[in-house]
Order: sequence, then C-alpha cells, then structure tokens
Amino acid sequence: MIKTFVVDNDRLRLTEDLAADGDRVVWADLFNPTKEEEARIESWLGIAIPTREEMEEIEISSRLYVEDGGYFMTAVLPAQTEADDPLMSPVTFALAGNRLITIRYHEPKAFKTFPLRAEKVATGCTSGDTILIGLLEAIVDRLADILERAGREVEAISRDIFQARSTRASKRNRDFQELLKGIGRKEDLASSVRDSLISLQRLAGFLAHVAGQTKMSKDVRARIKTLSRDVLSLADHATFLSQKISFLLDATLGMISIEQNAIIKIFSVAAVIFL
Repeated sequence: MIKTFVVDNDRLRLTEDLAADGDRVVWADLFNPTKEEEARIESWLGIAIPTREEMEEIEISSRLYVEDGGYFMTAVLPAQTEADDPLMSPVTFALAGNRLITIRYHEPKAFKTFPLRAEKVATGCTSGDTILIGLLEAIVDRLADILERAGREVEAISRDIFQARSTRASKRNRDFQELLKGIGRKEDLASSVRDSLISLQRLAGFLAHVAGQTKMSKDVRARIKTLSRDVLSLADHATFLSQKISFLLDATLGMISIEQNAIIKIFSVAAVIFL
C-alpha cells in the first residue's frame, strides 16, 4: 500500500492520485509494498527501493548509504508496544530531492499519530527533510513513553520483591514464578527499546552529515542535534533500566535460593528426629 502526502496550507494532506499529484508529493509511505508498487516508486523517483531482505541486514553500510542521489537510512522500530513483547522490524527512510520515502512492513504508532497531527496543525512539515525530522521526533517521543511505562512497572516489581511475603510456601512459590516472568518480560522490552535507540543514534549521526552536505536549513540542523541528544539520553536511561532489572533478577534468584535452603534445613531436622 502506498500513501502519498502533499502540502496544503502548511499542512500535510493525503492524496490518492500519485499520477496527478506526483510533482507536489513530499512524502510517500510504502507499507507492505508489492513489487508493482516498488517499481512504480522507482520509476517515479529514479531510485532503487531496498527489499525487505536488504533492510534486515545489520551492516552499517547496508543501513546508511547514498545511492542514485538518494540518502537511505534504516532504523529498527517497535510496534504493538502496549504489550511487553513488541514487534521489532526495520523501517527505511529515504530522502530523494525534496521528498521523503518511507518503507516499512509493520505499523509503529508514530506512523499513525504523526500524519494525523500534521494534517490538523501547521507543524512546518513542508518538505522531505522537515517531514523526516518531525517523524523521527514523534518516534523518539513514543520510545520515551515506553521507557517511562516500563520504569513504573519495574518499580512495582521491585516493591513486590522486597515487601513482606506470604508465610505459605505454595503462595510464595507462585509469587516467585510470577515475578520471574514479569522480570523477563521487562528485560525483553528494555532490550528491544535499547536496540531501537542504538539504531536511531546511528541514523541521527548520518542525518547530521547529510544535513551538512545538502545544506539543510539552520532550524533542521538544530533539531537534528536536539534529536541526537534526546536519543543518547534515552539510550542511557534504557541501559540503567536494564541494569536495575538485572539487579531485581539477582535478588529474586537469591530469595529463591534462601527459600530452598530453608526447606532443606527443615527436612534435615525432620530426618534427624525420625531416624
């Protein structure tokens, strides 16, 4: 599916007719594109659209490169983040002249919220580079929200671990099982977000280089710097969160070990009494 947007009174407007509005289109969003749709965009812009397999390659040279006059940047982004096991998949952003092309095979929330906002409010997104930086800012805001939620949930797990526990062994065992599951899910989430932020760090560095080469506006270059700082700060926070989760895992396993030792002592005393 291809969604194309034109600028209308400093706002983005969805257009259904690429043939008629091609000269005015500033953003083409390819979601699960077919071969025919890829060929259509390639013919329109004169650039090669990366395949899904190429997008999934992990080499830096495969994710950040210049080809046919277009600047290609790929980052791994989460979707379905309401759960603790988000769907992680690469998204490619391509700047071709004054246009932005995005290629994706899942639906990060920012790709829903950003166009809706840009259609209603004059956000200054009137060209490929300004749309790209606005979209990246929305993505980073979403990642920050995920980390904030994960932080609150990790704090709740911490309280559960260190609060007074049930005296019934069966209840304690169930508690420990649930805690271990919760800790594992939060570590998966934090790790996924951290991987996404690392890919965005690299993308932001490459974009800063592109901004200098293509003489993007001073405002866009300043926003790229701010974006880079925000991504670095969030990456540090994600690392801290992972370290805290590791501590909680160690603490939980230690408490399980103490429980097991106590049970062994009870059986040892009972064995002495009855022998």
